[in-house]
Amino acid sequence: MGDEDIQGQLCRLGLTRTQADIYVSLLGEGPCGTDDLALRMGRHRRGRETGHLLFECQALDRDLAHLRRLGLITTTGPDGGEHTPVEPSIALEAMAHTRSAEVHQAHLAAMQAYRGYRRSAAPQGTEDLIEVVKGPHVAERIWNIEEAVESEVLRFDSPPYHTHGTANPVEIEKLGNGVEYRVVYSRSAVQNTDYYNINIKPCIAAGEQARVLPTVPVKLTVYDQRLAIVSMSFVESEVKDYLLMVHPSSLLSALTGLFETSWRTALPMHLNDRVPSSLQPVHRRILELLATGVNDDTIAELLGVSRRTLSRHIEAMNTRAGSMTRFQMALYAARNGWI
Repeated sequence: MGDEDIQGQLCRLGLTRTQADIYVSLLGEGPCGTDDLALRMGRHRRGRETGHLLFECQALDRDLAHLRRLGLITTTGPDGGEHTPVEPSIALEAMAHTRSAEVHQAHLAAMQAYRGYRRSAAPQGTEDLIEVVKGPHVAERIWNIEEAVESEVLRFDSPPYHTHGTANPVEIEKLGNGVEYRVVYSRSAVQNTDYYNINIKPCIAAGEQARVLPTVPVKLTVYDQRLAIVSMSFVESEVKDYLLMVHPSSLLSALTGLFETSWRTALPMHLNDRVPSSLQPVHRRILELLATGVNDDTIAELLGVSRRTLSRHIEAMNTRAGSMTRFQMALYAARNGWI
């Protein structure tokens, strides 16, 4: 990388072109005093007859002081009159962090300005279509909305969780009262052993219809076709707890359509009544978990058995199906109504 490239990179980190030139000069030609550096930089300190030269030398002193504050150079020599570059990793990391924070602030300022424009440009009344909820009230609003549901809940489920991935007694109560729940889980949700045992498994046992995809397109719950909440991931949101509430509109219809499309392509997480009753319960569970796409370690952990025990169960299932591979066993299970 040439000097020009190095100088350009340093400027991207926040140095001025002159400061980058000074630092590269010290790296390339070695430590020197202020007068020699001025000669290198074309800023002759000797013979300051004009105010212009004096101004340039004062600017050089300010640039050197700035580079010392950043930790890129230090003074050495008996009288501290030489400027010497130092190992730059700590200084460069601090500069990169500062620059990143400045870019982030600029991003937020631009986004806030655009939101102000949208609020001023939006037709009167449309501001009621979307509501923003953030901070400590998020989890409370989620529970309140779910407690008021009457007929149907559609959900894309994936971490992270505003409710901290705890049990969902409200859903189990609603399922007992005849509310239909259809949930598409991401594989990452199923692979979380604690969440699976505390939340997913009890809800399926209570009547939830559950399917799985490798990933879900958005964190979404639709209540009674009249309200949707869209949660944003921690990376996307400006604050940790942040969600959008979407009221009846074309956007709500589009989100509902997105769920239905994903539901049709997702794989079931629980088997139907056609599965032979002679199939052992543990084998039914293994088939369900194999269909989710999680690995053997996760299946063994979810079942609370060792890998060796899991292998014995899968071998027994292959024997029953007359198959040699899992693919053949899956074909047999599909053809015989197991899944």
